[in-house]
Amino acid sequence: MNFNEFNFHPDIAKGVRIAGFSEPSPIQEMAIPIIENGKDMVGQAHTGTGKTAAFGLPILDKIAKGSCERALIITPTRELATQVSDELYHLGRFAGIRTLTVYGGVGYGRQIALIHKGVQIVVATPGRLKDLYKKGKIDTFNPEIVVLDEADEMLDMGFLDDIKEIFEYIPQNRQTLLFSATMPEPIKDLAENILYHPEFVSVVNEAETVNNIIEQRYYVIEENQRDEAIVKLLETEDTEKCIIFCRMKREVDRLSEHLQALGFSAKGLHGDMEQDERDAVIKAYRRGEVKIMIATDVAARGLDVKGVSHVFNYHIPFDPQSYVHRIGRTGRAGKSGQAITLVSTEEFKELQRIRKEVGAEMKLATIENSYALQHDDYEAIMTKINSINITQDAKIFTESYILNDKDLILEKLLSYYLTRESGAFGGTIGFDETEVQDLMASYNNEQTVINKQNRRKKRR
Repeated sequence: MNFNEFNFHPDIAKGVRIAGFSEPSPIQEMAIPIIENGKDMVGQAHTGTGKTAAFGLPILDKIAKGSCERALIITPTRELATQVSDELYHLGRFAGIRTLTVYGGVGYGRQIALIHKGVQIVVATPGRLKDLYKKGKIDTFNPEIVVLDEADEMLDMGFLDDIKEIFEYIPQNRQTLLFSATMPEPIKDLAENILYHPEFVSVVNEAETVNNIIEQRYYVIEENQRDEAIVKLLETEDTEKCIIFCRMKREVDRLSEHLQALGFSAKGLHGDMEQDERDAVIKAYRRGEVKIMIATDVAARGLDVKGVSHVFNYHIPFDPQSYVHRIGRTGRAGKSGQAITLVSTEEFKELQRIRKEVGAEMKLATIENSYALQHDDYEAIMTKINSINITQDAKIFTESYILNDKDLILEKLLSYYLTRESGAFGGTIGFDETEVQDLMASYNNEQTVINKQNRRKKRR
């Protein structure tokens, strides 16, 4: 099938040709006819599958043909709103269709004025859109088509109540489209409340997507080895563009500065940055001027950048769905990708939960730090040893035992110390298979105890 078979308005068809589209993606092939027929729809698809064009092209076509005057698209983040608006502008520019991005952090005046002037498509974030409706600033804006894009992301970000309130201001006689990568119960309930006899379309086979297109590895490390491990991986992996996910904004800032100091082309992205600064980082990353983006989950949500070869989890995410969203930034459009996760012993339980719920095939790996100890390192080693405080337990131990061969004991203690400090002085970074099997045995024993306790509680 090709795009000519959709019989788009000539100006929209021209935009499609200029964009270089030839054959529709699966989500486009299934969704476009449903939307053109005016039906409500639930589309389950990941970012990067072509879903923006899947809902955007039929909306643009309807506007160009005069069967629709206005449409509203709601997205979870400013970055995604800008991205969607830009794509729709380029596809619809030959038909003179105007789009407007509405988000917080900037003044209300211009956004309100442009809506009243009659822009056909508004792409908005929930917070600002709710404010405009609540304050009565856009009472005359009555969209005939409403799209919820990345609905599960909005749920994760706490926007569900805002979305419900927004729909109280929107006319009932509308066509409603909901797109989501996953379908948790709250999203199913929302769909039931705001859609009318919807068609369901899905191009998500999560287990196949996660396991076959994206190769996944994990490294079990000591907490103090994270920086050393990420640097070594960046040096040894054949990366094109990559994203490093951190949990905290302060981690993004610190790791960005650390990698820049080491000469890497790296920039951070998080919600506390000014909008202009965030836009500049994303543009530089898209153009390839920045090779490494360090980001929080919220900042990177909805981000669709081509050519991301690797995703690194500097810390394991808080929940399985965040893991799926993170690694979905690579392995796009049928291309393979690499997803690499650093896990401390304390995070090992969370890793098992993610593997179980996502059904992910993740391979254990270690990092060979092929560095031979040099004479110049001796002073650094001695400085570290001299900085160690002598504990009372150590004094008691040496007083309680007769140490016959002190030189041999010293060599063994040094060997143990250097093994623990392998990230700094060569050797292997990460637990090997035997050590991880011990962790797994401990985890399984703990789960057995928990299950027994739960069964006893049920009997009571």
